[in-house]
Amino acid sequence: MSVIDCDYLPQPKQIPFPPELALLIVRKAAAMADAFESQALDQLTKDARRALSQGSEPRQIIREMRL
Repeated sequence: MSVIDCDYLPQPKQIPFPPELALLIVRKAAAMADAFESQALDQLTKDARRALSQGSEPRQIIREMRL
């Protein structure tokens, strides 16, 4: 319900959402999340290795990466 209760405002139509479409969206989102997780893991590992090779202490890396 809107803040202004007016009978002349059109009511939004309730369109049924197809379950098969919802399932496909969930599968696509899960695949995208998996790809992002892999990329993030690779990047964080690469950054940590670089910092270690430059002489940073593990505690400092943990603090800087907010782990």
